[in-house]
Amino acid sequence: MPIRATVWGENVHEHKNKEVAANYPIGMHGQIAKLLSEDPNIVASTVTLQDPEHGMTEQKLDETDVLLWWGHAAHKEVDDAIVERVVERVWQGMGLIVLHSGHHSKVFKRLMGTPANLHWREAGERERIWVVNPGHPIAKGLPDYFELENEEMYGEPFSVPEPLETVFVSWFQGGEVFRSGLTYRRGAGNIFYFRPGHETYPTYHDKNVGLVLRNAVNWAFNENRYQNLMKAPNRPVDKAIEPIVERGAKLTRHPK
Repeated sequence: MPIRATVWGENVHEHKNKEVAANYPIGMHGQIAKLLSEDPNIVASTVTLQDPEHGMTEQKLDETDVLLWWGHAAHKEVDDAIVERVVERVWQGMGLIVLHSGHHSKVFKRLMGTPANLHWREAGERERIWVVNPGHPIAKGLPDYFELENEEMYGEPFSVPEPLETVFVSWFQGGEVFRSGLTYRRGAGNIFYFRPGHETYPTYHDKNVGLVLRNAVNWAFNENRYQNLMKAPNRPVDKAIEPIVERGAKLTRHPK
C-alpha cells in the first residue's frame, strides 16, 4: 500500500505577495505535493488553514500516514483543539515533517516543549546544506552537500530539545550555521524538522529538496497506530501478571 502523505499549507502569502504567487502558482502546498508525487510509493494530498477544521478533520487524519506542515504568518490562527488533535495522532504513530518556519507552529512547539526560537535574516543569501549523517535514510541519494542560491538565514542557537539524530547542518553566506535537519520521536510518532523553504524563493522547485522530502516521508511512515498510548488505565490486583496480595494504605478505590 502506498504511503498517504498530507501536505498542510498556510496558504496566506500566495495570495498577498506577488513573488510568492509567481514562485508557487499552485500554492506552496501544491508544489510540495507535486515533489512528493514523484515517488510512486507516495500518494500526496493537500489541505489548508482556510479549510473547515483547517483540513485536519478526524476523517482526514484517519487517511494520513505522514503529515507535512508549512506555516509562517498565521500560527496563532490555528485552533488549539485542532493542534491537540494533530499532536495526539503523532503520539499514536502518525509521522510528522515540519518545514522551515513551521518551527514556530503550535504543533511543533507543543511536541518539543520549548520555544523553538532562532536567529534569522531575509537577505537571499546562499545556503550550503551539508549531509552530516550520510548513512541516514533521509540522506539517501544526496551528494556530500548541496546549495540553494537564495534562502532566508536561520542561525543558532535553535532552542529545541537535543534531537535523536542530526542529518543536515547548514552554512550561510553571512557566516552563520544551523542544524537544518533533525529527527525526533514523540510517543510512537517519527518527527523530522527540515529548515529550507522560505516562500519568496523557489526552494520547493529544487531537486535535492524534493529528494529530502520524499526520503523523509518514507522514513517517517509507521503502518501501526497505538491508541492505547492515549490512556492511563488502572490495572487491578486480580489482573496482575503475577499473583499478588494487596497490602498497605491507598488513596483511591477503583471499581472492579
